[in-house]
Amino acid sequence: MYNKKIPVSLDCGLHLFMEVINGKWKINLIWCIYSGIKRPGELQRKIPKASRRVLDTQLKQLCDHGILLKVTYEELPLKVEYELTSLGETLIPAIQFTAKWGDDHRGELEKLLKL
Repeated sequence: MYNKKIPVSLDCGLHLFMEVINGKWKINLIWCIYSGIKRPGELQRKIPKASRRVLDTQLKQLCDHGILLKVTYEELPLKVEYELTSLGETLIPAIQFTAKWGDDHRGELEKLLKL
């Protein structure tokens, strides 16, 4: 397992939040699952720029942090679904607020980011 060279500082809420959410596709994964997309293949089709390996890694991290719950059905072929935990549900207002902020400042940000 990978050990970080610089120890993570978890002395404030922002650092805790960033440790859980830090990852290119994590917010997208949370939002997709909140929106009803629950199967790994569906998530891959919804986020095609992300490799399956990266998505699997970030899904596992979100499960390890208590944001998602992985449900495995004992049937053939094996069926896996993800769902938000009650802790994960509490992130939805923060994600909605962040998305609104991006929409509200789109014109200025696109110029600055040269999109």
